[in-house]
Amino acid sequence: MGACGSSEGDASVAQSSTTAAAGVGSEAVKYNHSIEKQLIREQQTESSKVKLLLLGAGESGKSTIFKQMRILYGQPRSDEELRMYGVIIRSNIIVIIKKIVFLLKRLDMEAALDEESNAAKYDDGELTLRQAYDELLALCGSEGVGSSTASTAPQDANPAGEGTAEVDSPSDVKDWVGKSAQAGPAANEDARLFLKHWKAIRTFWHSQTAKAVWTKRSQANVIDGHKEYLQEVTRIASPTFKPNNQDILNARVKTTTVSKEKYLIDGVNFEIYDVGGQRSERRKWMDCFDSVDAVIFVAALSEYDQLLAESRKTNRMVEALELFRSVANNRAFKKASVMLFLNKKDIFAEKIMYSHIVDQPPFSDFSGESQNFDEGVLYFITKFKECRVDQEDTDQYTHVTCATDTNNMEFVLESARTIIMTQSLRSSGFLGA
Repeated sequence: MGACGSSEGDASVAQSSTTAAAGVGSEAVKYNHSIEKQLIREQQTESSKVKLLLLGAGESGKSTIFKQMRILYGQPRSDEELRMYGVIIRSNIIVIIKKIVFLLKRLDMEAALDEESNAAKYDDGELTLRQAYDELLALCGSEGVGSSTASTAPQDANPAGEGTAEVDSPSDVKDWVGKSAQAGPAANEDARLFLKHWKAIRTFWHSQTAKAVWTKRSQANVIDGHKEYLQEVTRIASPTFKPNNQDILNARVKTTTVSKEKYLIDGVNFEIYDVGGQRSERRKWMDCFDSVDAVIFVAALSEYDQLLAESRKTNRMVEALELFRSVANNRAFKKASVMLFLNKKDIFAEKIMYSHIVDQPPFSDFSGESQNFDEGVLYFITKFKECRVDQEDTDQYTHVTCATDTNNMEFVLESARTIIMTQSLRSSGFLGA
């Protein structure tokens, strides 16, 4: 009987072991299925993501469009970011005023400035135009034109030291912008100089001589949008100054890194990349070319009479055309929507009134009316279309834009989003070819 009892016990143990093993096996299967489902979900998320690349030459307005997307689809900026932009804006003003002062001197227009200064009436204690000009000329000194506009605010900079700091300002109130470690030392120094010389800047800019120099700004590679700052010097110098969206859109920070933002727009995940447009930065573009769904190529209409900062013999529009040729015909974008944004239409409309397209050697074949906006725009649209090697291979979509106009960009970006999604559905086989 003992033998029989032992046999029954062994069978019971074996059955328990089998049941336990089955339980463990079942848990392992469930775990594997869970991992597989997670991988499938991640693959679906990745495949449904739309990767959008912003390309174009330097100062074309790519980063402004990038900032518009943040305004339209992203989160509001923190106080730390606003302080950084406050420093950059004040720095931008110092850079632009130095360029204008140098250009005035180079154009030998000091006699005209003296004549205007002598004819003007001033309140007691007010700077004369000539005094303001001399103060700014001394500010330029032997430094040359400021370059902090070309500095990039490091996105990972330590924000320590940011906040309200004691600085020169129009009153005794503590300055809200203060200093920003993210803006970099050069921009902070220029911002300090702005608060010291803002009254001279305001007096000088309000002169007719300065306005006359402004019409010749293409000779000094001045940022057109910074005219808005010069008209708002008193507000920007105020200790209560806090940059608004329009101020931020006009701010110039050279892009030297690949910036990425993610937005959920109507249930679709968009991943948007902004890269530097200067020649020295374009080697980084290749790293972003993989699996691109759409490219927005940005070219500034207003730069038809300007030369590259990095190559003073090369017309900026010619550079943009050649760059577009290489992008539009790149095999990496064979299945992508390549859209063309002809930007700065507002500045173009102003500039053609006194700087004629036909007078520029690369565009001497322009046969339209010199001050006709539509004919000028159509001429450049045609120039860009001629860059396409195979018009049938990849769709081309053209928009004439003003990147600093949020209403205009909201409409344009919605149109672009529709194009991207339609192309994505077509590539997935949901729509006919």
